[in-house]
Amino acid sequence: MTTVREAVFSDFESWLPLWKGYQEFYKISIPLEETKITWARFFDPGEPMRAALAFDGTTAVGMVTMIVHRSTWTTKNFAYLEDLYTEPNQRARGVGRSLIEWVRDRALELNCSRLYWHTHKTNERARGLYDKLAEEAGTVEYRMALSSK
Repeated sequence: MTTVREAVFSDFESWLPLWKGYQEFYKISIPLEETKITWARFFDPGEPMRAALAFDGTTAVGMVTMIVHRSTWTTKNFAYLEDLYTEPNQRARGVGRSLIEWVRDRALELNCSRLYWHTHKTNERARGLYDKLAEEAGTVEYRMALSSK
């Protein structure tokens, strides 16, 4: 049985392998110094970021992060599910769904009017789940690097 709960600061060592797995999946590498800053932000009451972990018993098997932000389209905030990762051996077992539902529930508690997320167009397995839970917006993302990172 998978359980999901908001991360606490002492969960860093459980979260870090999942964060690294997420980076590996997307073929990116975020320096440990930046990772530690991100981790600290999840617990800063002045930051709009939160994280949760999914557990199989006492083992963390999935993670999710969210950011709440203002929108020009409504007076209510939007919730952005930024990062979602499930251990490969836990996929198709409801972990991803449980993590998305955790974000949805937090967004509802915060009176957000929309929850949204992105994934790579080739992430077909995840898209199978996402298509069951939400409507694909049909948008195309463009990126402009503003630093050397």
